[in-house]
Amino acid sequence: MQNQQRPLYVRDILSILEDFAPLSLQESYDNAGLICGNPEAEIHSVLLSTDITEEVINEAVQGGHDLLISHHPLTLQGLKNLRPDSYVKRCLIKAIRHNLNIYSAHTNLDAVLHGVSGRMADKLGLQNRKILQPGGKLFSLCFYTPVSKAEEVRQAVLGVGGGHIGNYSHCSFNQKGEGTFHAEAGSHPYVGVIGTLHREEEIKTEITVPEYLLSKSIETLLKVHPYEEPVWNIVNLDNTNPVTGFGIIGELAEPADSLPFLQQVKKTFRCKVVRHTAICKSQIRKVAVCGGSGAFLTSAAIAQGADIYITGDYKYHDFFQAENRLILTDIGHYESEQFTKEIFYELVTKKISNFAIQFSKVETNPIHYL
Repeated sequence: MQNQQRPLYVRDILSILEDFAPLSLQESYDNAGLICGNPEAEIHSVLLSTDITEEVINEAVQGGHDLLISHHPLTLQGLKNLRPDSYVKRCLIKAIRHNLNIYSAHTNLDAVLHGVSGRMADKLGLQNRKILQPGGKLFSLCFYTPVSKAEEVRQAVLGVGGGHIGNYSHCSFNQKGEGTFHAEAGSHPYVGVIGTLHREEEIKTEITVPEYLLSKSIETLLKVHPYEEPVWNIVNLDNTNPVTGFGIIGELAEPADSLPFLQQVKKTFRCKVVRHTAICKSQIRKVAVCGGSGAFLTSAAIAQGADIYITGDYKYHDFFQAENRLILTDIGHYESEQFTKEIFYELVTKKISNFAIQFSKVETNPIHYL
């Protein structure tokens, strides 16, 4: 943990958040990242919110906060002007005027195992969790290192975060062999002599790397490898990354009766109402969840044998997909994502102590019930 003694900058907080939920994981339509502000700006206080509204901007300004972190971006589309004729533009104008930096982690936070859906699973106490619909490409990064430096280079590349397979980390394959090269004029060989064919005992290392870590892994390899011209290659794998994607499926520690479980869901997520299909299961054991709008994962929940699927934003016709195979449950978009602020808080305070970080007191859910 870093004790907050030196100045902190926006980029310091962004680095923490993006190590956990890389921006490269966001969907193509999304607008996650630093929406307004300067990564080099010094900050002293952070405000956390699920959404950005004018009330939240006012709270941030009046509270003297330098950085506002939200789950939902202020806008998903570009703006043609900054006239104060919509709440989005008014928010941006006020933020710019008061040097308020705004950062959002949206679908990139949805797409990680311990992100938005993972926090829902935490609240329900789900065990044996996995991504409901895995996604994201995997690559095999292969490189050749002289034996004397093989361990050092391998550990540096693994330190970026690749080499994870299920519950195993630092996974790699290493094979000893002989490399040959002829150093030409103008080269600066680490081993061998210019103008002479050299043979070197080397280790071939292969590490599975997710797409979002590929560039950083290659950058690290080139930085620590002793050769002037390291030999490396990338193979695009057909496998999908099991630790990125959407939704979570897991199990309760003990089966629960369906109606009491639904009542517990309502209480846990502070719902005014819970919409659901017929209670076709007497007991619940296998639970699927997805924060936000999750109707697109209904077939995945059914295919994986979920007894209940909990998400938000179901339309009328979406409920017919249940066909008495599971209980489809709509707790509301906001309700399913309201605990996202806790993720931000824990990520930052775990890395930086003695730093002012607060939850917004503004209720941003735009939906009200009679």
